[in-house]
Amino acid sequence: MTAEAAGTPKPQRYQIGEVAERTGVTQRTLRFYEEKGLLDPPERMDGGFRLYSDEDINRVTYIRRLQDLLGFTLSEIKEMVDAEEELQQIAATFRPDRELPERVARVTTVITALSRQLEVVEHKVTHLSAMKEELSAKMARMHARRTDLLQQIEEQKRGTKV
Repeated sequence: MTAEAAGTPKPQRYQIGEVAERTGVTQRTLRFYEEKGLLDPPERMDGGFRLYSDEDINRVTYIRRLQDLLGFTLSEIKEMVDAEEELQQIAATFRPDRELPERVARVTTVITALSRQLEVVEHKVTHLSAMKEELSAKMARMHARRTDLLQQIEEQKRGTKV
């Protein structure tokens, strides 16, 4: 009996051009993500055409978010994506009737995956905080410099009026 005959709809599949259009990345970028292990190799049609799933589209969207909004490197993204995949696998196989030692092991796995993600984010925050401090110090110096220059202008004006 097929999945469709059993009442389970067949998962939607998309060709590389459709995925590129939906996610805002190029086809070359999708192949690059696949090559770097950020995206699992997609299914292939008889002619060799790549077929992507909704999960693949969600993953590409997540990768783009990490790159665009958070400025993560590809290695940081790989670490985040791998940990996220592990978390999703744990969530997908949840069963409240598991024995307590097995439940502890699963929670430990979740803690480890979340720790890896947190480490990546904390590293990024540390560097961003340092950059923010540098820029704030430069801004303070420039405000002080402008104040000094404005005072000199006022002093010159007073000096010429006398």
